[in-house]
Amino acid sequence: MAGEPRPWRRYLRFSSLGIELGLAVMIGLIGGQWLDKYFGTADWLMLAGLLFGLAAGFRSMWRALKTLNAPPRGPADGKPQ
Repeated sequence: MAGEPRPWRRYLRFSSLGIELGLAVMIGLIGGQWLDKYFGTADWLMLAGLLFGLAAGFRSMWRALKTLNAPPRGPADGKPQ
């Protein structure tokens, strides 16, 4: 029982992916709005910030899903069990 792997622990790390994506988009959007006000431009920088936020959020999700699909490593030697 003590040596059994707990697969739910692997998946628990990824429960925050939605929050990460939402925060990345909001930070990009708010940063773009601030830059638009600072430079006195139209909403172009807000759109650019939104796109950068989406890209950052999806990159984070992609990396997390790659980690999720990777085979689990052994305890000491780093090789899959």
